[in-house]
Amino acid sequence: MGFDLIARCGGLMRGIGLAALALLLTLSAANAERRVALVLGNSRYQHAPALTNPVRDAQAMAERLKNLDFEVVSGFDLTKLQTQTTIAQFAKQVRGADIALFFYAGHGLQVSGSNYLLPVDAALEDETSLDFEAVPVDFILRQMSRETSIRLIFLDACRDNPLADVLAKTAGVKGARSGLAEIPIENGGAGTLVAFATSPDQVAYDGSGEHSPFASALLAHMGETNVSITEAMNRVTADVFKATAGKQRPWTNVSLTTEVVLHKIDLNAPLIVGEASAPQPEGGSDGRNATANPAGSDDDAQLALNVLRQKIPKLASDDPIFFDHPIDFGDPEIDGKSIAELIKGKPRFSPVEGLDKSVWEGKHCDGCHQWNEARLCEQAKNFASNDVSVLRLQHPLGTRFKVALAKWAQGGCK
Repeated sequence: MGFDLIARCGGLMRGIGLAALALLLTLSAANAERRVALVLGNSRYQHAPALTNPVRDAQAMAERLKNLDFEVVSGFDLTKLQTQTTIAQFAKQVRGADIALFFYAGHGLQVSGSNYLLPVDAALEDETSLDFEAVPVDFILRQMSRETSIRLIFLDACRDNPLADVLAKTAGVKGARSGLAEIPIENGGAGTLVAFATSPDQVAYDGSGEHSPFASALLAHMGETNVSITEAMNRVTADVFKATAGKQRPWTNVSLTTEVVLHKIDLNAPLIVGEASAPQPEGGSDGRNATANPAGSDDDAQLALNVLRQKIPKLASDDPIFFDHPIDFGDPEIDGKSIAELIKGKPRFSPVEGLDKSVWEGKHCDGCHQWNEARLCEQAKNFASNDVSVLRLQHPLGTRFKVALAKWAQGGCK
């Protein structure tokens, strides 16, 4: 998300020899958007075998969305009554939002082209069950369409569903089947994105890991820095297709009239909040002249930047940096390896703050980030043009790796 610098560091604090030198941040226009999300996950079904992952998927997604500045209304393993109450809360909260988002993991089905989500107490024993036990997807979409600009819908509800068979065979409801039907997109606002875990009418996998294949990929790419939601979904599709050996292909229906980026950062703005001791007054001064410059002056801002620059770690060697030559970083974890080698290795830290370890630990950096020499050079140029940007966010390979990238870019990315 983009940020604007709204305050420069204050002047040196009087008489105590200690100053808080900070670059105070505020959210930019992108981050000033009002974002509201509804997140539901059902695993412990009363009339069908329990599902392993939906609640974990939904809980992880709720946390991710909170980190992306969404107001999150969530519910897990809810009955029909509890689901209706939660949706009602969301309906009140979402009105007028810039971005309305809905994520659901659990059982769902379609009947004659209409989609339904199933609370944990659904039994579907006769033809009236849909009205009294299931939740129409259209009903939720109607709530999130009131005076909202952008609507994002993610449905991991295509798992093999025994209750659909009960409704079709025992209750004799024609057209009842697992897998969800395509959802038409209505006009209005800045548009809508609807993403299914798999293609319409197909069944998705719950997964044998901590999250379903779709949720894992969505957690990995939702909110990637300066990546549009449409590009993120392209990456999700590729990950799921690969993870399921081509058996599951997410499907997205998009009608957005504007680019939607959930985590936008101005790569040229110094964003770090820093704190450091103030220089000792010269000539035995008691510090009474420390505030000669008014707070917020250009000198104070420059001083704050200088303090930040002092925090940038140094490489152990001044040798030129080349893409495929070993580098002496001054970090034992990566010393003696080249950039080319490191980007094919495993991350040391989460590539996205708050990301569950199961999503990134043990994965390969070039796969997660689609790094290659050309893309990495563009990123390195940002570090070179704005040196303190290397301190802005934790990097999967550590801060010294970013310092080396900046030096590599300064040398022409050779």
